[in-house]
Amino acid sequence: MCSRKPWRHTPDGFWIDDSHLGFGDMNLSLFMSRRLLKGENRKQISHGAVVISTAGIALGVAVMIITLSIVLGFQREVREKVVSFGSHVQLLNYNTYYRGDMHPIQVNGQLMGELSGIPGVASVSRFTAKSGVLKTDDAFQGVSFRGFDEHYDLSFLQHSLLEGQITEPFSSKKSTGRLYVSKRVAKQLKLEVGQKVYAYFFEERLRTRRFTIAGIYQSGLNDFDKSFVFCDYATVHQLLKFEQDQCSGAEIRLTDFSLADSVSNAIAMRMQSRLDAYGQGYASPSILRLYPGIFSWLNLLDINVIVIFSLMALVAGFSSVSGLLIIILERVQFIGVMKALGASNGVLRSIFSSYSFLIALRGILLGNAVGIGLCLLQDAFGLVRLNPEVYYVEAVPVLMYWPLILLMNVVVALLVFIALLLPTLQVSRIEPAKSIRFE
Repeated sequence: MCSRKPWRHTPDGFWIDDSHLGFGDMNLSLFMSRRLLKGENRKQISHGAVVISTAGIALGVAVMIITLSIVLGFQREVREKVVSFGSHVQLLNYNTYYRGDMHPIQVNGQLMGELSGIPGVASVSRFTAKSGVLKTDDAFQGVSFRGFDEHYDLSFLQHSLLEGQITEPFSSKKSTGRLYVSKRVAKQLKLEVGQKVYAYFFEERLRTRRFTIAGIYQSGLNDFDKSFVFCDYATVHQLLKFEQDQCSGAEIRLTDFSLADSVSNAIAMRMQSRLDAYGQGYASPSILRLYPGIFSWLNLLDINVIVIFSLMALVAGFSSVSGLLIIILERVQFIGVMKALGASNGVLRSIFSSYSFLIALRGILLGNAVGIGLCLLQDAFGLVRLNPEVYYVEAVPVLMYWPLILLMNVVVALLVFIALLLPTLQVSRIEPAKSIRFE
């Protein structure tokens, strides 16, 4: 004849097996926490506490993911635009970098090959630069003419073009007369694609060149858009009257932005004591040194992320702790019965710890679904639009950097779990004799 197992009925409507009431029994803790979570009655106060706790954690996680993705996306967009105007590293005349006025430097094929062989370098292209004035019948605008050779990466200019097209690379051999201006310059001078415009260069005598507007671009960086126009390397080289192997400098593009300073230093070590054929020294500043204000501002955005993360962690932790305290208070009779059946404080704390972990896990998963879902929608469709003249971009940019998102989830889970351990300490203060009569 089979002996009956020692099942007992608790006031919460659960049948439990006394034989499982061992000290530190994780199977019991997980089993009971799941039953408590599934057995929530919508009419109970604790049900609302569970909902609030879950919502608080989900809100915190979602806001963290969205904030992190937007800040990383914004930093990437602005960084790439600045790099497109100045490359990752530039090779300049020593006097150009340290005095500010433009001086020529020798960059021949041998030197370009040497620079291309440095680890991390993707491409090397020469450029020429000269200040001038664009003038129409109604207005004029001072700009910097940047001439590029056939090695110049056209992807940024092609991506930024609003009107016109790039039919062929820039040339170091011939002057085609093509000129690419920004929307801001075109609007001020009332220029259109295909229109002829005169440029004036002031030296010992006034020099004039006629260009054809081949395209109108918009980067969103106003300080750059109002200053730079693009044309052939040969055009500006003729105006500068440099020697054949001289130029204003070389743009060095890298495979990774993080290599900018290390490659800059590596080039500086190579060129430290080297002079060109005309007795000029070299300087190799990275984009971080050429535009320190912009990148310092981008780094300040990290502080915003830290502040928002801290606030959201407090929201998630407070809602979770208050919710669990309410749940424990409503389960006083359950705790008393469990203690009367022989469950220790450690076992009960383990049950409610598992219970709180399941609530936290539900909130974290929900927060990830909402945060990642909204970010993916924004990345795919650009639903939230911005004024590029104010924010530098046309739509809110997002960058889903999965290692950081995973790390953030792990940290949030640990912080919430540690915070939820504090309310479980109240379990040890509950006495069975009083709790069973508690209403």
